[in-house]
Amino acid sequence: MTGRTRRYEKRYSDLGGLFLDEAAFVATAREQGDEIAYQVDEFRPSDRPGDLIFGTSTLYPGQIGDEFIFTRGHIHAVGDRPEIYLCQSGHGVMLMELADGSTRAEEMRPNSLVYVGPHWIHRSVNVGDTPLVTLFCYPADAGQDYDIIARAGGMRDLIVVDGAGGWKQVPNPNYRPRAAIPGAD
Repeated sequence: MTGRTRRYEKRYSDLGGLFLDEAAFVATAREQGDEIAYQVDEFRPSDRPGDLIFGTSTLYPGQIGDEFIFTRGHIHAVGDRPEIYLCQSGHGVMLMELADGSTRAEEMRPNSLVYVGPHWIHRSVNVGDTPLVTLFCYPADAGQDYDIIARAGGMRDLIVVDGAGGWKQVPNPNYRPRAAIPGAD
């Protein structure tokens, strides 16, 4: 993205502890090592209320065990801030969860728009075999809390291979309800 003010990259080696099958992660990380799993290019004019941040996220295809590759995910630190994602290319799922454990999974294909409402934890999952590229936009003062997912043992549900060339949403056996976690929202 030309005109960006920031780029960050997450490599396979940065994603430890996120996937259910730790042995599969270790094997994949050993094989992929410093290969980029996803990158984010953003334009951030400021962090002032009323301003907007926008950019692109590119999530490369892959699997760790039965799970499709995904972004770390987050909730906005200022909880009442929404975000939109417009799929540019690829095939993905936006996995969303509220603090009470309610979930939604919205499929993303080129030109589809996903609205992530206030207070939703969210992450992108690439369920295709090409890069999933999304355009995103959110209020500049939103901030991110990336640890909310880790504190609960992951998101309540996982997006996994369905055995028929597609994907399915299944419960995460490591999930701990957020209400049982000290300091959780």
